[in-house]
Amino acid sequence: IDKHYGAIASKAVVLKPSELNVPEKGKKQFQEMFGMSWEDAVAQGKVYNAKDACEKLSCDGAGLEKKWRKLTRGKDLIKFGGGFYCGQLEDGIFVMNGFYMSMRSAYCTPGKQIHYYTVSWPADSLSWEDFRGKVLGATNPREAPRGSIRREILENYEMLGLEAEPNVGDNGVHASASPFEGLAERMNWLGCKLGEDEFGKGLLAAGVSEKDILK
Repeated sequence: IDKHYGAIASKAVVLKPSELNVPEKGKKQFQEMFGMSWEDAVAQGKVYNAKDACEKLSCDGAGLEKKWRKLTRGKDLIKFGGGFYCGQLEDGIFVMNGFYMSMRSAYCTPGKQIHYYTVSWPADSLSWEDFRGKVLGATNPREAPRGSIRREILENYEMLGLEAEPNVGDNGVHASASPFEGLAERMNWLGCKLGEDEFGKGLLAAGVSEKDILK
């Protein structure tokens, strides 16, 4: 799960605050909002990743998210970049991506399972856009076309044994957003080798270096 959510997870559980590359614009916002520099906050041990914040505040992921939900962007919450947030939960305690532990637990709680499928189709008969929009369906299952996977899960969720009706956040199924993301997810989840994957071989044959692809 941490590999899948890569950029978000790295700030929440993998990296310590001192290891984060905060942009200069973000540091300036931090100074203006909280009255101290980012470097001083880190040096004084006031910044925590989400995992360490749970231990510091003696709460679980759900408890941390409950605190996180009370934050307001521009007041006590800063967005440093995509999937890169810092919030002040209590006086003197700053947390990185505090929402993540709760999101993570939905997959990592004992008894929970993920089922995966590797699918393929002729590109000349189904575009990636139509695969996402018509076969998979919109992120909000209520907006997904009838017959799409997400709409079918919504309409039959009780029969499928789901605990609650699917929604935007939990819509029953995920699919890669592009051919490249599909390659990345096969490598992350299934242990596929770059040179053995069809799309990976195509990129290499087109002259894209392995170093650039892995980056």
